Amino acid sequence: MVLLPTDRMDSLFSPRCVWVNGPIIVGAGPSGLAVAATLREQGVPFVVLEREDCIASLWQKRTYDRLKLHLPKQFCELPRMPFPASYPEYPTRRQFIEYLETYAATFDVKPEFGSTVQTARFDETSGLWRLHSSSSSGESMEYIGRWLVVATGENAESVVPDIPGLGEFAGEVAHVSEYKSGDKYKGKSVLVVGCGNSGMEVSLDLCDHGALPSMVVRDAVHVLPREVCGRSTFELATMLMAWFPLWFVDKIMVFLSWLILGNLAGFGIRRPAIGPLTLKNMYGRTPVLDTGAMARIRSGDITVVPGVSRFTKNRAELTDGTALDIDAVVMATGYKSNVPQWLQTSDGFFGKDGYPTTAFPNGWKGQSGLYSVGFTRRGLSGASADAVRIAKDLGHVWREETKPTKRAAGACHRRCISVIF
Repeated sequence: MVLLPTDRMDSLFSPRCVWVNGPIIVGAGPSGLAVAATLREQGVPFVVLEREDCIASLWQKRTYDRLKLHLPKQFCELPRMPFPASYPEYPTRRQFIEYLETYAATFDVKPEFGSTVQTARFDETSGLWRLHSSSSSGESMEYIGRWLVVATGENAESVVPDIPGLGEFAGEVAHVSEYKSGDKYKGKSVLVVGCGNSGMEVSLDLCDHGALPSMVVRDAVHVLPREVCGRSTFELATMLMAWFPLWFVDKIMVFLSWLILGNLAGFGIRRPAIGPLTLKNMYGRTPVLDTGAMARIRSGDITVVPGVSRFTKNRAELTDGTALDIDAVVMATGYKSNVPQWLQTSDGFFGKDGYPTTAFPNGWKGQSGLYSVGFTRRGLSGASADAVRIAKDLGHVWREETKPTKRAAGACHRRCISVIF
């Protein structure tokens, strides 16, 4: 893509250096698209850098086929554009991708695909952000601008735990980002490491395709029904929190879970001492929303096992002293932020874990023109809220700086900035 003349001034610099007349947004997932769209609405030019060859690469390339949004669509829409009325309450993976593609087209968001940001740092001398990127062909480019929006999100890199003996295991080992469906695992014994929403759904999908899954549940986890009496559990919790304190809503959620799903301890699933909503707010740990896996656990189609102590050639040795003969392993062990790998700052805005150190709703703005979106641990609704805040803030600055000013009669002085490369 060629940037618009209003977004860059190539003539000022060498062909490998681009001045961005507006914010530089890193990441073209839902968070980056939301910021770009709201900036477009504010009349602020921008550039979006994306390392992959498409928008929302996590959804397009690293999600399984049966995936649906876990929350009702009204809680997942991006700013200024609702989901089509024809979409079901829980849109499919394909429907969500189509929604994002329509969103990008509607707001004329055209990322620079294949641009992997290697480093980004704030130059104190010039007061500008300098980003070095590389393309798949090996070409290097430097982007320079006053504002940087970090939109690479919470799921930039796969997390694979270092379990002893994993390299010796003779069967297939795949991260959940590589898993598409259980079709190729039919008749095989598969160990799913991880019991979050992905681990539960992958285990269910394996069952539906005739595989024999065992799911590792190492730590205590909250499992809630996705719906209560036909209403979304999330929607119900949101409504209750408007009237009752968080601790009381937690008790209601746990009671409803016990009423609908029963006592899960007998199946090897322990509940944390902290309530599900408090745990989410304090530590970002999302409760599992059951979409059918619990019924298969009760029927014995999915076996719950404790942690893995080590792997051998064709077995997994468990922490309770037992062992499983397995054919394959799926690591449903989540993702992490990759911000520490490329963003060079010393102001403490981002922590070592790649998340803003200031809690939501105040973690969207740092110093020196640095912004972040998609790190709230509150899903798409949290990202959308931060995107609107960022666009409003930058829109105000942009309008103030581009507002026509009256010139005094007589001699006037112009500010000149000389940049040497």
